[in-house]
Amino acid sequence: MKPSVLAWAMAATLGLVVAEVFGGLLGRSVALLNDAVHNLSDVPALGISWLAMKWAQRPADSEKTYGYHRAGTLAAYTNAVLLVVLALWLGYEAIERLRAPVQVVESWMIWTSLAALAVNGGITLALVRGRTDLNLRSILVHNFGDALSNIAIIAGALVMEYTGQHWIDPLLGLAIGLLVLYSSIGILRGSAHILLEGRPHGTQVVEVARAILTVEQVQEVHDVHIWSLGGEHNALSCHARIPDMHMDECEKVLCAIRKKVAEFGIEHSTVQLERAGLPATSGYVMPAPVRTTAENGK
Repeated sequence: MKPSVLAWAMAATLGLVVAEVFGGLLGRSVALLNDAVHNLSDVPALGISWLAMKWAQRPADSEKTYGYHRAGTLAAYTNAVLLVVLALWLGYEAIERLRAPVQVVESWMIWTSLAALAVNGGITLALVRGRTDLNLRSILVHNFGDALSNIAIIAGALVMEYTGQHWIDPLLGLAIGLLVLYSSIGILRGSAHILLEGRPHGTQVVEVARAILTVEQVQEVHDVHIWSLGGEHNALSCHARIPDMHMDECEKVLCAIRKKVAEFGIEHSTVQLERAGLPATSGYVMPAPVRTTAENGK
């Protein structure tokens, strides 16, 4: 999938947020305002995916030696903090409306939600092609949930129009606000986990260490560290003990270890090889180096 698809989806979502804010203010609907915040929570996810696809091709430099993979994660953390504050404030407004219901303009709710449903449905269909990617799959599920909330608002507006029960609007707003809070806390936890160099989800240190031990000549593995650089970019560092051998044999062991950890989605690995079977105070003695034919002929 091209990054431009995510860019258009992000622009459409921002336009939708603006439309729902105006629709909520003009229609005096807390449900629409909360849904606007809910849709705003999609922007960090779309932005992270767009940055991951665009910046993954950007090389590291002397300042950012690991590249720019965490810029999107930092933006997501900042946006999630803001969304938590907004969700709490709109939840308070919804509770106040439950105590004293306000006459809402159902037509604004219906037409604005129909437009939102069209946008969220279009984004969902556009992302179906990338459903095998875990990152894009999470966005797909999120947008599908947004479409369901739009349907709920339309149904609520129709019920209010025919029954006059205006307490339904703040009740819908409170439910959507709780959904925003839940989503935002999930983004906060996920982004903080990456910023604190936590272990990538789905990767177990013990399983990776056991896999490295299956490499021929590797006798011990210790000081294993695995962390996420952001997106699907994971890194590893470890110490591996091996018997005395020539450098060309060491390179084969290193190559085998890198191939083994790549099976766990680790693309950047730093392995320190150490001699096995000797105490730390002993001298380091390598076998006699291999000499080339030219050197032997001299």
